[in-house]
Amino acid sequence: MKAILYIGHGTRSKKGACEAKAFIQRVMDRIDVPIQEISFLELTDPLIAEGFARCVERGATEITVVPLFLLAAGHIKKDIPMVLGSLQEKYPQINIAVKDPFGVQGSILDGVAELVSAIADGVDPMDRLLIVGRGSSDPAIQADFSAIAEGLKARLGIGHAAVCYLAAAKPALDDGLEAITEEDGGRVIVVPYLLFSGLLMAEIDRKVSRLKRQGREIIHTSPLSSHQIIEDMVIARAFE
Repeated sequence: MKAILYIGHGTRSKKGACEAKAFIQRVMDRIDVPIQEISFLELTDPLIAEGFARCVERGATEITVVPLFLLAAGHIKKDIPMVLGSLQEKYPQINIAVKDPFGVQGSILDGVAELVSAIADGVDPMDRLLIVGRGSSDPAIQADFSAIAEGLKARLGIGHAAVCYLAAAKPALDDGLEAITEEDGGRVIVVPYLLFSGLLMAEIDRKVSRLKRQGREIIHTSPLSSHQIIEDMVIARAFE
């Protein structure tokens, strides 16, 4: 019997965890597969091993693993395969198929551009975009974000888009905000390239709010899972 195991990152934020679980539940409600389980890599229960075991207990013989990760960094390349490798040894009778993360796709960039246009009530060519990534030491991630920045510039018709990171890569968030707010131009639109709310999203919100109080014309979008395209993408991943 087939099953789907969804893997989120996990967060210490109760709001972020509830948001992720609600998102996965909406996806599950749209998929006609009898065995579907939620799990997280870290910080939020149930963890991967518990979700996997639950699939097996419910009669699964084939488990499709759908990681809810935007890009292929260390968690996708190392951490999740390590956990699944241990589970394959424990359950050798189970056939495991792991789907790719979302990657840099035109449909996702279309959705992000729509989020930006909605929050900004239209975009002026002089507006400036700051894309905030989670961050990784993997150079492929920085190449991905360069492609994301160029793709959003083209879709929004703006002249300037920069990237900064919350951890493990430079420029850091503070440096990115300082650099882009000192440049001449229109509004600064901050795009947290994160799926769900959580402590990282709260940090961005605090720093953007502080700049607003200083008289800066700056706004930020909601997490990417607020757009329907992400939900549709998860469903496509499960069945491709």
